[in-house]
Amino acid sequence: MTPLSPGSRDVARILSDLTTSGADREFLANAELHLPRLHELFVRLYGDRPDGLERLASVVDLARRSWTERPRALKALDRERESTPDWFESERMLGGVCYVDRYAGGLSGIRDAIPYFRELGLTYLHLMPLFESPEGNSDGGYAVSSYRRVNPALGTMEELAELAADLRRAGISLVVDFIFNHTSNEHEWARKAVAGVSGFEDFYLIFPDREMPDAYERTTREIFPDDHPGSFVQLDDGRWIWATFYHFQWDLNYANPSVFEAMAGEMLFLANQGVEILRMDAVAFIWKRLGTTCESLPEAHLLLQAFNAVLRMAAPGLLFKSEAIVHPDEVVSYISPDECQVSYNPLQMALTWEALATRDGRLLQQALERRHTLPEGTAWVNYVRSHDDIGWTFADEDAAELGIDGYPHRRFLNDFYVGRAEGSFARGVAFQENPRTGDARVTGTTASLAGIEAGDAGGEDRVVLAHALALSTGGIPLLYLGDEVAQLNDYGYADRPAEAGDSRWVHRPFRPGRNYDDRTDAETPAGRVYSRLSRLLAVRRSTPEFAGNELIAFNAHVASIVAFLRPGDTGFAVLVAANVADSPASIDAVTLSGLHPEALDLVASTPVWLGGGIALPAHGVRWLRVRVR
Repeated sequence: MTPLSPGSRDVARILSDLTTSGADREFLANAELHLPRLHELFVRLYGDRPDGLERLASVVDLARRSWTERPRALKALDRERESTPDWFESERMLGGVCYVDRYAGGLSGIRDAIPYFRELGLTYLHLMPLFESPEGNSDGGYAVSSYRRVNPALGTMEELAELAADLRRAGISLVVDFIFNHTSNEHEWARKAVAGVSGFEDFYLIFPDREMPDAYERTTREIFPDDHPGSFVQLDDGRWIWATFYHFQWDLNYANPSVFEAMAGEMLFLANQGVEILRMDAVAFIWKRLGTTCESLPEAHLLLQAFNAVLRMAAPGLLFKSEAIVHPDEVVSYISPDECQVSYNPLQMALTWEALATRDGRLLQQALERRHTLPEGTAWVNYVRSHDDIGWTFADEDAAELGIDGYPHRRFLNDFYVGRAEGSFARGVAFQENPRTGDARVTGTTASLAGIEAGDAGGEDRVVLAHALALSTGGIPLLYLGDEVAQLNDYGYADRPAEAGDSRWVHRPFRPGRNYDDRTDAETPAGRVYSRLSRLLAVRRSTPEFAGNELIAFNAHVASIVAFLRPGDTGFAVLVAANVADSPASIDAVTLSGLHPEALDLVASTPVWLGGGIALPAHGVRWLRVRVR
């Protein structure tokens, strides 16, 4: 074996081998552009291993073979994406997310729903984990047993590729989860690793006794304390294996370059099925180092950049989406054109709910002012809620500036959203309450959290307000499908054995068919919410100022009003103002005096005179096209 060298000889040798192997001109051009960066990253990650160069050459050959097999239509899409690299920043972008079985029964049902997706205006569809996984509890599919086989109850990989093509023709990009921190304990690699099969011994982190697990656990944290303590679980033979999340989800060992190569192959396979965006699950946890928290280590970023370099050679149109529910500074650290081009925005999501609970928008306003900016060529995915729990991820130092003590404030928010606090309108359910630390998170559908389930008079307005913010702050807005018709919690999860131990199933209901039938009936919550959100979606699509991420915070000098400007190219901007209070509020004329007094209310399509100030009803939102003086 030959170790990696820090110079360019390795690159020249691999490129020469590619030419000899008959790689086509387009792939060679991609390799010449991206191989030097991949080599540099391999030196940093695997430069001390004798098999480093061998593994790098094997990864590049894997990319060559994948490119050869890539369908012509997807290569055409690659070229289109490369010519318009900001395609995902358009004001016409709208995402939807759902579980295949719960929303449509199977992949064929998703195909049948494409006309509705077009009615809604979707350009991005995230199908929750749909790969083969263990029977019973599989963490909602996040315990993957095969990345190349679809769960048979949903369909086949061939059907997924056909669905991707149908969606693409409808102008909708397919998004799937890539669970790459861990596999299920039933994955072929896991079984071979436990059995000691040559080549798989160190695909996972397995130790003969508690010496090393105890050493690691001095600095790691418990993620799912209800399932098991610490970061390790014991195997039947007495050994210990790393399992950050559930006991049946075993963490991969990326310090082994063979694991990198294997996972790159799975990514390339999915790219060739027509997947356009991979949601990179649990990115903060993918590298381990003794004496650290094993979260957001520098090598995690290097791994993502290396995977990107591989994809740029063989599937250059594909994007990565970061899922990092960590400190806001760490969230942003994963977002760049050569790492994750798009990312969930957990801070805005959490602080939208925080503002509605406190009737105070200052913490959200502060976040928009100082934590919204992203590098050029990237975008937020803004959402009201997801399949996962709501964790209060704001920075304690930010809260302290406003006189808020982070720990008791999180306790209050948890109590508020499960209906245990005075003045609560919410009907959420606690998730993973830890009696030792007091830590917890919250689950619930948007309608149930916002007050519709409780019959609160402001419930529908809060649903609209929360979505109006997600739609107007920039990037890709994401709807949890069913929320647009005011779906409520599904308490039946507690009667289903595979779900009863995980309260997040309360907000993963089956498709609310009655609500969809009522979406044109203004006498129902479903009809009123759908009508109001449909209007906002239509306005967003026709408002070029909503493209991109650029946002200028606007101080309304009212604690309950969150406000900002979305600038355009023609001297105009859109002023967004949202009142999170239960009573009316207004922005006075002096505060608005930097804007020309003639404005247009985009939602109502009526002129507005700013010279007398603007009024906002309780939970009201205004989108005003204004001219800056």
